[in-house]
Amino acid sequence: MSVLASAAAPQRIVSTAPSVTEILYALGLGDKVVGVTRFCDYPPDALKKPKIGDYVNPNLEAIAALRPDLVIVQNNPVRLAERLHTLGLSTLEVNQQSIQGIYDSIRMIGDTTGAQTEAHDLIDKLKSQLGAIRDRTQSLKRTRMMFVVGRSTNRLDGLIAVGRSSFLNELIDLAGGDNVFRDAVAAYPAVSLEEVLARNPDTIVDLGGMGDNGTVTDAYRKSVLALWEHAGSVAAVRNHRVFVEASEIFTVPGPRVVEAAREMLKILHPEARP
Repeated sequence: MSVLASAAAPQRIVSTAPSVTEILYALGLGDKVVGVTRFCDYPPDALKKPKIGDYVNPNLEAIAALRPDLVIVQNNPVRLAERLHTLGLSTLEVNQQSIQGIYDSIRMIGDTTGAQTEAHDLIDKLKSQLGAIRDRTQSLKRTRMMFVVGRSTNRLDGLIAVGRSSFLNELIDLAGGDNVFRDAVAAYPAVSLEEVLARNPDTIVDLGGMGDNGTVTDAYRKSVLALWEHAGSVAAVRNHRVFVEASEIFTVPGPRVVEAAREMLKILHPEARP
């Protein structure tokens, strides 16, 4: 949804999601960004921008105080676009739940900000790079895997996995994997340890704790691997194929989606690395 007050290219833009912030910078619009969420930390220059809360709890007063001529939001559970519109603020709402959605959001942001050429070039670049990764995995045996994006602290319960409707499911597929929870309609379904045992993935990627500041220390990795030893009958655990990750490239559906796909390829098919 787009609600624009005028045809002029916006000069003061507020981003309400890290993925949107990354797209704006990738399109060369970083100097026009006047507000971001507290989770927008890439590129580093975004850390210098005024904060407007976060995706779920945006501060409408803080947004309005920045006098934006455009606020860009993801499809939002708190109906942020509608609330901003009632304040007379121009908004653009994007949906980034799929890879195609990422492309569409880049195009929409480019069209709205006058950066059509940059958006077209970025989309072509991402399509080419992701296509190259898919081409490299076409002849490889697919790896059955589970991607964990959430769980209880220091426990193997409260597990949240990647399901069918997530862009991560698409990345798993193009990187040569078979998501054992791809039959779950939700993007990120809650799953039980019993289900994990029954589906018996050959590889597990654990992003459940996110580590500290996006890094994985040896101590943190060992603690997570020790947790999974309680599920020792699972093939991934038995064959030492549990990978502990913390990078936000897996959680931000923006221009770094190629980095996420490449990392997925390294995990699933190290033999295919350049």
